[in-house]
Amino acid sequence: MDSIKKKFLEILDNSRGIISTACASMNNMSRQTYYNWYKNDEEFRQAAEDIQENAIDFVESKLFEKIDGVSVQVYNQKGEPVVYDQPPSDTAIIFYLKTKGKKRGYVERMEVDDVTPVKLLTNNPLSDDIAADDSTQENIGA
Repeated sequence: MDSIKKKFLEILDNSRGIISTACASMNNMSRQTYYNWYKNDEEFRQAAEDIQENAIDFVESKLFEKIDGVSVQVYNQKGEPVVYDQPPSDTAIIFYLKTKGKKRGYVERMEVDDVTPVKLLTNNPLSDDIAADDSTQENIGA
């Protein structure tokens, strides 16, 4: 891999995988150049994918900090350390369960992977013999 691609990957890593930021740092290199390298250079592609995975790992670690709650030390205007305790975030917990806990039922809506036609009987108040009348059945999903 040539030195320009290596430099770009270093910048991409420092920008946590944000392609447009890395391109801007390379004298406004076009995104298309990145995509060409990604498409045609297996070594470059693998390195770029590793950077993207590392960025996700970093953000996940921050999510877990929000879930656990953390103590944060900052400095006031006098330069004195001040510690703030941040309690666990309900929003972070809910987000995690909605994304990672789907198999356990933590979803707001049902996700349908496969649509299979089903027949439903409709209730027709004008008919005395609903079950015997085939015209009251509708084929749903077909």
